[in-house]
Amino acid sequence: MSQTVNIPEDAQASAHAPASLSTLAITLLKSVIYREEDEGLWGHLLRLQNQVRDYVAVLGLVLIIDPAEGYAYLRSAPEPEEEEGASRMLRLIARRPLSFHVSLLLALLRQQLVRFDAMGGETRLILSRDDIASMLQTFLPESSNEVRQLAQIETYIRRVAELGFLRPLPPTSADTPHAPPRYEVRRILKAYIDAEWLATLDERLEAYLAHARSLEQTDLPLATPPTTPEQNTAAESELFSDPADTGLTDRD
Repeated sequence: MSQTVNIPEDAQASAHAPASLSTLAITLLKSVIYREEDEGLWGHLLRLQNQVRDYVAVLGLVLIIDPAEGYAYLRSAPEPEEEEGASRMLRLIARRPLSFHVSLLLALLRQQLVRFDAMGGETRLILSRDDIASMLQTFLPESSNEVRQLAQIETYIRRVAELGFLRPLPPTSADTPHAPPRYEVRRILKAYIDAEWLATLDERLEAYLAHARSLEQTDLPLATPPTTPEQNTAAESELFSDPADTGLTDRD
């Protein structure tokens, strides 16, 4: 995915004011570069990609370009095998495990993206807040307070949007005054959760649902947090056994 990409003629023609190497690096450090959002910047990135790779390599980062999906981003370079007593290289981009429900939402969105792509046609997957809530409610305990549960789901949605995997869309003239917010699922999610991990998702979800039903049958509320971190880890391992292996971390 990170190999040199040939620059199409139309990309060169769309490039107007040249972007400097530092501008490209800073933009990548702050966010993902999407072709659809800035054709000019995308064209300059393709033209200067080798220089950008050398530039960010000094910081322990790797430039990833996916020409088919139309996005580019930076990730931490793989850590070399360390000799005993050697100091580890500092990471510019920190790895922080995500909460269970945020990870679950990302996995479900990735699954929706696969189904959407299999249908062909449109390239942008647009979901309403209610669509996303319906996806998550299957995995949440039944609640008599629907307003509170929806507020919790909106918290998870906001977190995923902050991470850059959902893009809030402005209301259109066709929307009713009380229409639920809509979001575009960003295609960078495909780089975050790979196909190999996704292939085991249904199996993991079934295991988690069985775990949830067993708690309900014993009258133990699923929403009640375990009393110790060890119990918490065991409960969530039904779906995400090792966040470091799955890549389910905040910016890697």
